[in-house]
Amino acid sequence: MPRQQVRAALQRGQRVDRARDLPGRLVRGRTAAGLWRFLVDTSTGEGHYDNADIGFPVGGSPVLADDAAFSFGTFGFPPPAAHVVEFQEPGERVPGRLSWTARQGGGPDEPLDVPHAWLVEDLPGGRTRVLTQESRCGKPAAALADERPAPMLNGHRAWFDGLVDAARR
Repeated sequence: MPRQQVRAALQRGQRVDRARDLPGRLVRGRTAAGLWRFLVDTSTGEGHYDNADIGFPVGGSPVLADDAAFSFGTFGFPPPAAHVVEFQEPGERVPGRLSWTARQGGGPDEPLDVPHAWLVEDLPGGRTRVLTQESRCGKPAAALADERPAPMLNGHRAWFDGLVDAARR
């Protein structure tokens, strides 16, 4: 999460859960472009990630793109407004980058700000690296992050596994 977003969240009185660098995955025999397709086309999500409630404005495409507006709810949270803030398709020697932020307002205990970023890149030797990072600001997400077992960590691990499995089919 960029420093200015952390500062703004703290000024609003939100608890900032530390950024979570989730374990990356090295995948053999699949390209960044092949994995990318399943990451950005949300209509494929039901086959590999069942913990999301994703919606688009009327007439909106289910494929994420630069500056796309959508809603994204997970872990029982109502779907907050989300917005793609970085979108770079993978290419030759260019990693794919996708990031969005999801925000919901409300009373003092309800605001939520969740930036989420993905990097998908081809490596030598027929390998592809998939990394993700998510930061959570706000009491609802911070409380969930403190639960054990860790539902967010386990949910993101399932997302990784499902993404790779979908690309292998």
